[in-house]
Amino acid sequence: MTTPDVSLTGRLEVGVNTRARKPMVPGARGKWGRFIGIIVITGIVLIPIVAVVVLSLTPSLGSSATGFTTENYAKAFTETGVLTWLTNSLTVTLATVVVAVVVAAPAGYVLSRGRNRFVSGYSLVLFIVQSLPVVTAVIPLFILFAQFGLVDNLFGVTIVYVGSTLSVATWMMAAYFDSIPITLEEAAWMDGTSVLGSFTRIVLRNSLPGILSTAIFCFLLAWNDYLIASVFLKSDTVKTLPVGLQSFFQQNQANWGLVMTVAVVMMIPPVLIFALLNRYFSVGGIGGSLAGR
Repeated sequence: MTTPDVSLTGRLEVGVNTRARKPMVPGARGKWGRFIGIIVITGIVLIPIVAVVVLSLTPSLGSSATGFTTENYAKAFTETGVLTWLTNSLTVTLATVVVAVVVAAPAGYVLSRGRNRFVSGYSLVLFIVQSLPVVTAVIPLFILFAQFGLVDNLFGVTIVYVGSTLSVATWMMAAYFDSIPITLEEAAWMDGTSVLGSFTRIVLRNSLPGILSTAIFCFLLAWNDYLIASVFLKSDTVKTLPVGLQSFFQQNQANWGLVMTVAVVMMIPPVLIFALLNRYFSVGGIGGSLAGR
């Protein structure tokens, strides 16, 4: 009678047990904990937004509808001034974004590439300007604009928005231009390209994420502003959405469904902006341009 090879059997059992036990990846529990924490925080943040959307779909006072309904949206666009307020807000905001980005891009390029006392002094002035609260300049600007007929005027509000966003927009553009190697421009200069040509063909083409970030910042500041608009705009025909929503709430405090509908209309454009432009936020491709140098 032959006896089994104990050493071989032991090795087989150890091999099976080793394969059965999967090694624990270091930090796996920590990653799951952070993931769960992010989900919980996101859920808490979304609770007010979900509540606003649900209330906007709830039947308003005097309605015969039951359950969720979209009749509040129909009433908001046909029986109120929401469409006018929305048009005014889009006009002012888009004009602010275009002007601020067009001016901030070359100004940020000068801050990024310039190395002299004048540029340093200009940078310091921008830092001081952006640190001042806007409320300190509202009354003087109102008195000044009243003399030029720019009060209760969308053009006057746009000027204030551009001025209040320009300093920060310039700093944002300069910070992104700093991440673009100057050797790319030097190579273009050696090929005979001018400074303006290298700025438009090289720097701006590689600055799409920075431009979009600056544009979104300007968009949100102008879109969500209430203080400046409430001081400068009084007529219903020139009110923006924040001011219109406040006045509408004062007149319809008991009709929560209709008020929340106007709030949802105000939330839609920023959400669409982030949804459409999110895929363009990429910083890859710049480092590879220096391969072999």
